[in-house]
Amino acid sequence: MIRRSIPACTLAILAFSASAYGQSEAALRDYFEGRTVTVKLALPGTENGVDIYPGTSKPLDYPKHADRLKDYGTAIKSGSQALVTKVKLKSDHIEFQLDGGGYGTMGDETSSSVSVTPAPKTKREQNLEGQLKRETDPVRRRQIKEELDDLKAEREREDSRNRAAVADAQEAKKANIRQRRLEGGSRFNIRYRNGIPTSALTPEGVQAALAQYVDFTPATPAAADGLTPIPGAGAGPAAGPSGGMPRKGMLLPDVDRMLGPPQKTSDRAEGKLKVTTRIYQTETGRIAAEFVEGVLIRYTLTSN
Repeated sequence: MIRRSIPACTLAILAFSASAYGQSEAALRDYFEGRTVTVKLALPGTENGVDIYPGTSKPLDYPKHADRLKDYGTAIKSGSQALVTKVKLKSDHIEFQLDGGGYGTMGDETSSSVSVTPAPKTKREQNLEGQLKRETDPVRRRQIKEELDDLKAEREREDSRNRAAVADAQEAKKANIRQRRLEGGSRFNIRYRNGIPTSALTPEGVQAALAQYVDFTPATPAAADGLTPIPGAGAGPAAGPSGGMPRKGMLLPDVDRMLGPPQKTSDRAEGKLKVTTRIYQTETGRIAAEFVEGVLIRYTLTSN
C-alpha cells in the first residue's frame, strides 16, 4: 500500500482557511447580533426561513416562498422590526436569524401525534372464549356468546372514548404548534452555488445580499427603548410564574413554568387513558388543568 502524505503547504492553507472562516463568522456576529432591522417581506414561521441566492437572475423563488408562508404561517410581517439573534456560517450559505431563527430547531415540538392503546380483552372475556370452544350445550353456548358480545361492545365504547380524548389532545397540540410557529421568528439563508465567496464574508456583503429584503437603517429611539421584540419573546412561557393564562395544546412543563408549581396533582383513568389534573393557585384564581399524555386539553378557572 502506498501512503501519500498531505504536503505541509496544503495543511497550512487549510488551517489558514478554517481560521479565516472562524474569524469572519465572529466578525459578522459581533456586527449584526443584537441589532434591530426592518424586514421588507413576510417571513414564514419555520427554521427553513427564506432562501436567497445573491447574484443570480432569480435571487428569491417567490412560489416556494409563498408555499412556506401557506404551510407555516407568517412569523414576522412585512414592515416589522426584528432582532438579529444569530449569524452562522455554513459551507454554502450564511444563516441570518431573526427573533429566534424560526420554529422547528432542536428541542422544538413538531409532532402533534398522541398515542393511544386499544383496550385489551379482560380476563373474563378471555376465559369465556376458552369456555366457548369447549362448550357443547347449545343453550349454554348462546349465553356465553351474548356475554362475549356485551364485553366486546364495552371494549369498543372504551376505545371510542379514548379516541375522542386523544383527538382533542392532538388538535390542541396542533394549535399550540401553530401558535409557536408564529412566535418563533424566522431567518434568511443566503446561499451560494459554489461556496461562500470572500466578498460575502463581510457586513457589507451580507447587507448587499439582503438589501432588497431587509432595511438595516438603525432602529428609532423608541424601538431601542424596548419596543423591539427580544429573542424568543412569546416563543414559550418564561421561567417562573408569568401570570399569563395557559392555552390548549401546551405541554405540561410549559404550564408549570407559566403558573408555577402545582398545589395538587392527581391522576384518573378514562378508559385506558390516563388523565392528569394539576391544581395551580394564581393571582387571578384557582386553575384546574387537565393533561392527556402531557398535553393540556382543558382547564377551568375559579376566581379568588
